[in-house]
Order: sequence, then structure tokens, then C-alpha cells
Amino acid sequence: MRLLEEISENLQKGKAKVVKELVQQAIDEGVPVRQILDEGLLDGMNVIGEKFKNNEVFVPEVLVAARAMNMGAALLKPLMAEAGVEACGKVCIGTVKGDLHDIGKNLVKMMMEGKGIEVIDLGTDVPPERYIEVAQQEGCQAICCSALLTTTMGVMGDVVRQAEAAGIRGKVKIMIGGAPVTQAFCDQIGADIYTADAASAADAAAALCRAAG
Repeated sequence: MRLLEEISENLQKGKAKVVKELVQQAIDEGVPVRQILDEGLLDGMNVIGEKFKNNEVFVPEVLVAARAMNMGAALLKPLMAEAGVEACGKVCIGTVKGDLHDIGKNLVKMMMEGKGIEVIDLGTDVPPERYIEVAQQEGCQAICCSALLTTTMGVMGDVVRQAEAAGIRGKVKIMIGGAPVTQAFCDQIGADIYTADAASAADAAAALCRAAG
């Protein structure tokens, strides 16, 4: 449908106002909410995610595209509940205790939302017990930890241990990422998934939510 293609194309260009108008037009024309979301907004965000992975676009383009997506999604949210459209999964994300960097975390959050995942943002400087508490309360499929400092990476190991202690290790996957983090470190602390960039993290989370569903 041409209208949905236009939503996707304008989203990729970061034209938030145009996206909002086109989404409203699609709603007025009776296009199903799920279709507007999947073929318009999420389609556009997926293209941006792939381009970001291939270094064809960079952080500023992702941020303006995500803003456009959020403006379009805001119109759909109230209708999604009525139409029974549920998020494909739920994760909580945060930068670990002692670390105040949030650009990477925010990027991952936007990419994940672009995959139709509900993301609970815990912010920065998050203690291990907070991740566990929220994952239990909200029924998250994954806990996503970000660290930008070598000095705070160790906290990710504490998150894994506390998840084990709380007895949720079998139910909740632990994803880690950030500049100093590596696959070897992931294996060492017993986390489940390491990804090198935000788009890969979103792909991994979407696959994980589908498997859990």
C-alpha cells in the first residue's frame, strides 16, 4: 500500500511531522493498526537498523528516525490496546551501577522499540538488584545491561549471579553490551548474549522474544 510505503520512507528521512500526518491519514482511512505499525513504522525502522549496521547511516539519523517513529506510534498506542495488538515481548534495560553513560543504551532502546518490543528503561547507575526486581515484576524476557567503562563491567557479573540467586535465570536471558564488553567477557560471567552494536542487540532481543512467545 503506497500510503504505508510513504510512512516508511518519511520515517527513514526523519520527517516526524509528515509521518504523524500520514499515520493519522492511514487511521482515518481505516487501515488496520497492526498493518500501519508493521508495514509503515517498523518497516522504516528496520531499514534504518540495517543501514546503521552497515555504516550507511549514523547515530544522528537513527535518533531522528526514532523520533519520527515515536510520534507515529503515539497516535497508534490507544488504538493498539483496543485492537488487541500486543508488544512482541518485554525487556528491561539500563546502564550498570557506577556508569552514567546513556547514549548507547538509548540507541539500543530505540532500536528494540523499532522491533515492536516493550522496553522498560531503568536509566543509568542501575544496581544489580533493580534489574532483577523489575524483570520479576514485569515478566521481562530479557535483562539488558550496558557498560562503557572497564571499571563498571564487573557489575554485569553481579547481575548474572543475582538472577541465579533469585531463581529467574532459567526464565530471563541476560544481554550485555558496550564499548569495552566482548564475547569472551560474556562467556566468562555466564551472560547469555553479547552484541557489538545497537541494531544487532535489537535483532537478538526480537529473536529471543519470539522464541519465548
